[in-house]
Amino acid sequence: MEMINWETINSYFLYDPSRPLIFSSLVFFVLFLVFYAIYIAGRNAVLWRTFYTLAFSLFFYYKSSGIYLLLLVFSTIFDFILGHYIYRARTPLRRKVLLWFSLGANLGMLLYFKYTNFFFSSFYALKGQSWEPLDIFLPAGISFFVFQTMSYSIDVYRGKLVPLTEHVKDFRSFWVQLMDFGFFVTYFPQLVAGPIVRAAEFLPQINQRVILNKEAMGRGLLLICGGLFKKAIISDYISINYVDRIFENPTLYSGLENLIGVYGYAVQIYCDFSGYSDMAIGLALIMGFHLPENFRTPYQSASVQEFWRRWHMSLSTWLRDYLYISLGGNRKGGFRTYVNLMLTMVLGGLWHGASWVFIVWGALHGVALAFDRWLSSLGAWFKLDSLRSLLFLLLLHGGAAGILVFLQSRGALEAEVSHLLAMGNATVAALWVLIFLLALSVDFIVKGAFKSWKFRFSHFASVIFVFHFVCYCWVFFRAGAINNPMPPLQTTGEVLGQIFSAFHAELWPQVWDGYPIVLGLIALALVLHAMPTRWDIVVERWFIRAPAFVKAIALAVIVWIVIQTTSSDIVPFIYFQF
Repeated sequence: MEMINWETINSYFLYDPSRPLIFSSLVFFVLFLVFYAIYIAGRNAVLWRTFYTLAFSLFFYYKSSGIYLLLLVFSTIFDFILGHYIYRARTPLRRKVLLWFSLGANLGMLLYFKYTNFFFSSFYALKGQSWEPLDIFLPAGISFFVFQTMSYSIDVYRGKLVPLTEHVKDFRSFWVQLMDFGFFVTYFPQLVAGPIVRAAEFLPQINQRVILNKEAMGRGLLLICGGLFKKAIISDYISINYVDRIFENPTLYSGLENLIGVYGYAVQIYCDFSGYSDMAIGLALIMGFHLPENFRTPYQSASVQEFWRRWHMSLSTWLRDYLYISLGGNRKGGFRTYVNLMLTMVLGGLWHGASWVFIVWGALHGVALAFDRWLSSLGAWFKLDSLRSLLFLLLLHGGAAGILVFLQSRGALEAEVSHLLAMGNATVAALWVLIFLLALSVDFIVKGAFKSWKFRFSHFASVIFVFHFVCYCWVFFRAGAINNPMPPLQTTGEVLGQIFSAFHAELWPQVWDGYPIVLGLIALALVLHAMPTRWDIVVERWFIRAPAFVKAIALAVIVWIVIQTTSSDIVPFIYFQF
């Protein structure tokens, strides 16, 4: 008689730091199917449904971070109670002190777990001394649930939200309201990587009747299928089989291979993060809840401002509402507006990771936003997106040229290497100018010949410019990855150095022969991303109307492909480290 494999059973219920619970894993699908069957049966009993989902959410976080579940519980209870006292405070000073107490406790947790080693290592580096990093575990999604609870306290302080404690009438109702708040903070689809949900948007949904109609179920399943495809098939494959290899040792590869690696990472991080968001939104939909949209084809953006209206929308709006506006927004003059943009993006960069490259990443986006806004204010000519994007790229190349001169003067670069980099830098800058002039010329000629022609090549050129700026910034971002074997700035320098000084375009046939599937997936992702939104709407409508067995087959096929292509090692979502 075959013995029961208790080790396998335990793997479903006990925390394993080497195998965190993620949406694209078989363990999650098994657990979710069991959870969902019971959830559907009792979905109309609001109190039971809330308690049951809260319990599963806490279990989900335990499977992601182990004992640090207690940190999540503490944060939830602390802000629930403090929100009451902020609302009931009789004087503005008392309310402000209590708010700062809430912010201090939340940011204090974030600073300790995420930034202790960064601050100490930076401090000792300035003194010329070494620092042995402390062994501090980073709880999954701490940046997300801290921002979520902070927004609750801030909204209560600003008078935009009545705290749940105002509905407490007796001991029983206290626990009911605490349970609702815990549901909001810990809701498992968005707990560890967003979207970041506002209390005012989500809390009213908890006690509403769950309506699972054909449209919600169809759209939810389509999002789950699409998210799985993006994360487990496209992102994971190109990461393991190409991108990781490039960034782990850039000098082993030509500039062409490094450039493809940068494009690959742009696809990887988009498919990874938007795939997670799609699955989170889809899981919520088939449970009867609505989470905010988090991505809207960001690589179709024609300006940096537009990019941040399309990329990680729940974070960008959070930074706007709770940081940028708190700093003064655009209410204190032009110069202060640019400073506020810079501070917001630098702190946004630091939010993403405890490394100087994340600060540089945020600062580059901050400068781009401020520069774009300043040019837009200069007159009608600068309303052209492609011109503003081109001028910023040229500014970026000018800055790179200045850095090369500085490094050569300090002896950090040999004259020959500096010359190659300068030539590559100038060649690429000239290429941008050529694309801009060609696009304007074609627009002028075509518009003169076809009065009804609406497509603008200059707009397409601007999309190309913004995409390459974003890719340039992604080099810094990827260099700061936790598992990267080299110092971040060294990785960044080597990747960019290879692209600008050792490109070797003649190697393309060998690259194609060596990585056909990787290149095919990168191309497929970019082509699908470039498709008009109306095509997505057509596919969505078809899928919603399709019979249930068609939806089941589609999901089964995606899961089967995921199982066939998944490596033996768990590939966590990129944003788990934030």
